[in-house]
Amino acid sequence: MSESILVIEDDSDIQELIVEFLGSKGYKIDSANDGVEGIKKFKEKEYDLIILDIMMPNLDGHSVCKMIRKNSNVPIIFLTALTEESDQIKGFDLECDDYITKPFSFKLLIKRVEAVLRRTSQTSSDSLIFEDLKLDLNTYTAQIKEDTIELTLKEFNILKTLIEKYPQVVTRESLLDSIWGYDYYGDTRIVDAHIKNIRKKIVLPYIKTVKGIGYTLEKDI
Repeated sequence: MSESILVIEDDSDIQELIVEFLGSKGYKIDSANDGVEGIKKFKEKEYDLIILDIMMPNLDGHSVCKMIRKNSNVPIIFLTALTEESDQIKGFDLECDDYITKPFSFKLLIKRVEAVLRRTSQTSSDSLIFEDLKLDLNTYTAQIKEDTIELTLKEFNILKTLIEKYPQVVTRESLLDSIWGYDYYGDTRIVDAHIKNIRKKIVLPYIKTVKGIGYTLEKDI
């Protein structure tokens, strides 16, 4: 195991425990005491994962996440005392890959870290697979078993995002921002229209609507 992880956490006791625990599992760990130091280290080295607190001095975790996302898709796990649903939704809107609330179990932390790194490893290949659906990242084509499905580029990217973020719920606003661009000020119903078209084309019950929030994928049981 050679994955490198950056832990940005201002609580020295928690930081020390995370570094010691993940280090004992074979990960290469660097740490930062606040957002400013975290950004500095992020710019100096390439990481496979960032564990990020939110409430920190000098530069909070939300700001750090925004800055990182301007240049990188490195997986980010928020680890924070903010437990409200609205806080978690904001974290996912900022394109974090997972959200863990304090107090937390170190056994759960390692499972979340493993899951995020596993998903990242899958997306670094030439294809994404979810159940019978396969996306070819080189040709931008989709297949259901042996049948090729004709998708527009935006439809393809919506499915790509949902697979990459599975099992998270992806908000309409996040899809609009990441696929149409931050400068697009259209109605989020355009996302619903594209989802409707995708459902017609793939004819499989994978895409689940989360009322008032957005979409996620669920397996065909």
